[in-house]
Amino acid sequence: MSSVNGRKIYRSEVDKYYANQTAGSDQQPAGEQAVSLRLSILNELIETEILMQRAEKLGLLATDEEVDRKLNEIKSPYTAEEFNKRLQDKKISLDDFKRDLRRSLTRDKVLNKEITSRINITDQDVSGYYNDHKAEFNLIEAQYHLAKIMVSGVGSAQIHNLQNSKAQNAVEAGKKIQMIANRLDSGDDFATMAMNYSEDPETSNNGGDLGMAPESALKNADPATREAVMKLKPGQFTPVIPMINPTNHQPYAYMIVKLISKEPAGQRDLNDPRVQQAIRQQLRDRREQLLKAAYYETLRDDAKVTNYYAEQVLKNAGAVK
Repeated sequence: MSSVNGRKIYRSEVDKYYANQTAGSDQQPAGEQAVSLRLSILNELIETEILMQRAEKLGLLATDEEVDRKLNEIKSPYTAEEFNKRLQDKKISLDDFKRDLRRSLTRDKVLNKEITSRINITDQDVSGYYNDHKAEFNLIEAQYHLAKIMVSGVGSAQIHNLQNSKAQNAVEAGKKIQMIANRLDSGDDFATMAMNYSEDPETSNNGGDLGMAPESALKNADPATREAVMKLKPGQFTPVIPMINPTNHQPYAYMIVKLISKEPAGQRDLNDPRVQQAIRQQLRDRREQLLKAAYYETLRDDAKVTNYYAEQVLKNAGAVK
């Protein structure tokens, strides 16, 4: 479907990624939507191939040892059967998965050498940003950094935690949340328990982290949750909070909320290490994104790329598969 400096990218590879990205979707892309997705996948593969060829020249291709180490790290939370099932669900083989790992690790090595390691954010950069954006660091109201573990008694096919753990009814949900509460009381890590057992699809994969929320947002929460959270000190978590169905007044889900930190209202000074770190990270991320975009452009300019599929789409006015 394409050629990069004489190396071909075949349709079979595009089809693999297409199947992977549409796996589990109730509604499969069709017509122009399917063509657009294939064009997007092919463009990513072209960029990846250009970067891999650059890595070869720099001697930065990921080694078998690096790939195996990363693979074992990813597999560690699962049994062999669970991990193989996840690959099947994603419609990729172990060899495909390892190839993607090699590409990802190689990309990180190249970008770190060519871009990230060269970025230098000075104290002057930080103070300049602070003086130009002082209002950003004036908190009008207190901010709460929260995390949660949620268990629902409503059955669902969607499982979003590492243990594939899902309560199927209210009784199971009650038992499960009590098990989690007992383990937290015994000193188990909140974020680890959230990743393993929480059924909240939005937060389970990042340890239940809800980010920062203003105090006014707590006032909009149900009274039981608000009262429980307001009593917490940083590092503490609430007892089990039942979520009540207003129709039958029965609990349909349960939640445990942790207060990670609390930021009082008022102006944050430049001397605050958290302010400096936040600014430094923001400036670094912004500069890194800009340099990466420019880097990819220069690599592509130097490469001889022929996109046969794009040519076919143009020739047939989009009526291709």
